[in-house]
Amino acid sequence: MGASSGPRRLSGMQKQALALYRGFLRAARSKPAEERRQIESVVSSEFRKNSKQVDRKNFIYIEYLLCRGNKQLDQLKSPDTVGLSSLSVDSSSQTTGSSS
Repeated sequence: MGASSGPRRLSGMQKQALALYRGFLRAARSKPAEERRQIESVVSSEFRKNSKQVDRKNFIYIEYLLCRGNKQLDQLKSPDTVGLSSLSVDSSSQTTGSSS
């Protein structure tokens, strides 16, 4: 068999990101079908984009994305919220030591 002794363990941030993703999908279930599909599409594309573009060692930026995602999830859980939009963040601000 292979050299690995089992499934790879996830870091704390990876667990937080997966919990956030699942939270968005659960919250989307409470919305009407058309909005649910739109929400699932935006969430999926945002997570996929960030998984490819964000350096895994840039912990500060990842923490920022998790915090922003949790705030968006709280808004989505509100009964008054019917949709979710994508927000672009300037990727040049991801570098450590840059100032605004």
